[in-house]
Amino acid sequence: MAIKHEMCVGLEKGHRVTKIETKKGRQGINKRNKFVRDLVREVVGFSPYERRCMELLKISKDKKALRFCKKRLGTLTRGKKKREEMVGVLAAQRKAAQAQAQAAAAAAK
Repeated sequence: MAIKHEMCVGLEKGHRVTKIETKKGRQGINKRNKFVRDLVREVVGFSPYERRCMELLKISKDKKALRFCKKRLGTLTRGKKKREEMVGVLAAQRKAAQAQAQAAAAAAK
């Protein structure tokens, strides 16, 4: 319902207002921030709740891991995002371990 002019009654009643422009949403992470976050993660490691979440995911307790993350982080969306991050970390660890095992097997031959 657009307000076009000042009237006391009718669909277009009220006074003129300028619409508040909404800000754009958050932009994606840039290269520098990604580098810093990766460096911090490498130096500091995972927090205790993240380690527990990974343990739950290792034994295929996805739903319990989600509920655990939700409880710690406050919202379901944040919990889902954290769980997916931990799944990615576990996949990367498995991939690295497999590559290392293949390299060791190739060196043994």
